[in-house]
Amino acid sequence: MTRPGILFLDPEVSDLSSHYRQFSPWSQTQILTQNKNGMINRVQCSVSKRIYAPVTSTPTESVTTQSSQKAGRTRIYEFLQRLGIVPDVLDGMELPASISVMRERVDFLHKLGLTIEDINNYPFVLGCSVQKNMIPVLDYLGKLGVRKLTLTEFLRRYPQVLRSSIDVDLQPVVKYLLGMDIQPNDIPQVLERYPEVLGFKLEGTMSTSVAYLVGIGVTSREIGVVLTRYPDILGMRVGRVIKPFVEFLGSIGIPRLAVARLIERRPHILGFRLEEQVKPNVDVLLEFGVRSKSLASVIAQYPEIVGIELKSKLLSQRSLFNSSLNMDHEDFGRVVEKMPQVVSVTKASVLKHIDFLKDCGFSLEQVQKMVTGCPQLLALNLDIMKMSFNYYQREICRDLDDLVAFPAFFTYGLESTIKPRYCFVAKKGLKCSLAWLLNCTNEKFEERMSCDSIDVQEMEMEPSFDMKSLFEPRRDESASEDEDSDDEYL
Repeated sequence: MTRPGILFLDPEVSDLSSHYRQFSPWSQTQILTQNKNGMINRVQCSVSKRIYAPVTSTPTESVTTQSSQKAGRTRIYEFLQRLGIVPDVLDGMELPASISVMRERVDFLHKLGLTIEDINNYPFVLGCSVQKNMIPVLDYLGKLGVRKLTLTEFLRRYPQVLRSSIDVDLQPVVKYLLGMDIQPNDIPQVLERYPEVLGFKLEGTMSTSVAYLVGIGVTSREIGVVLTRYPDILGMRVGRVIKPFVEFLGSIGIPRLAVARLIERRPHILGFRLEEQVKPNVDVLLEFGVRSKSLASVIAQYPEIVGIELKSKLLSQRSLFNSSLNMDHEDFGRVVEKMPQVVSVTKASVLKHIDFLKDCGFSLEQVQKMVTGCPQLLALNLDIMKMSFNYYQREICRDLDDLVAFPAFFTYGLESTIKPRYCFVAKKGLKCSLAWLLNCTNEKFEERMSCDSIDVQEMEMEPSFDMKSLFEPRRDESASEDEDSDDEYL
């Protein structure tokens, strides 16, 4: 049998000088070899087990390294301090050892529009690598559709995004938003309006706030629209914010389902602070003559009234109505009840409409009575009012007292309602009040025309807000309804 030559090599030993090698007692092992004839030879030999101890630095080397790191951090801190950045909170955070790398980070943040003050508000952003953290996150936001012109404000509000993991932190939130029926093309709008949403836990505040809204009657198909228009809801705590707000509106007479409809149409009302805005404004309404029984109607008509700087507006408007119409405290309260948007009507608009009515031949006392009965007169288009008044004089030919009794005449469309209904009544030879003629739906009017007599009670009806109108779900309303301004009243 041939004795094969065998060389034992230990691949773990690359540099014997860098290891402390120890030998364990000999152990027996067998090695199989094959000779030229294909025969298998069994070789028994003894091999020692070697144990290698890890490399350890000497105490001197350790002290030198720590001193070097401390000196490097000191230089970085001094550099940041010269820029006006307070670095104290960065203790314990891994920072670049090179000033040039830190300068690159600061310069990049400046290019994004962030100031030294912004950096001091969240100095941990300095721990982000430009290439590994910042640029990938910004690229991802850009792919989602976040606009460059909004990026600076986006980062001011939520600078933590630059330290986020795209796969772990950002993508799951975006996927969740899509699951809430927010359309893909609306995702950038949601993120721009409320960038903080990228830091929320999926099963935390976001899910509970949505579940509560659905629970009070917000229809599921409207949730996506509601969140798109006011994504701040996702960060609101149910017990501290949403539920107390809903319950307070219920306490003044707005049914829960009506509150749900208000949220669908004006979701931003949930952002009104209950203790600081809503409750004080309700007290102000009572102070200015609004009756307790009318509070629900006032807020349902114009929910923004509990979230604005109300007292100063009402003081100004009450003074204007008193000086121009001799209107007393009680009548002013009735005006606010019937049209709470009056708080936003400009002085110029009020005076122009008063002058128009005077030019039509109404006395100041009559004008005051008309405005008290139908304050919407002060917000109508004057050209349309002129056409309606001309038709009244030319075709209807009645006394001005009839308009004083039913000033809402001016709020109806001339071509769509006033002309066709008056012609119908005139052909039948019926005599009726303007209220009986106009203050009803088309279906109700056709029903009246089928009768030979006129119900006197129906003649005395006055237009008023119906809370039940809120119980019906929204029907193809504009998604930007919450952004409507008060321009129509200016």
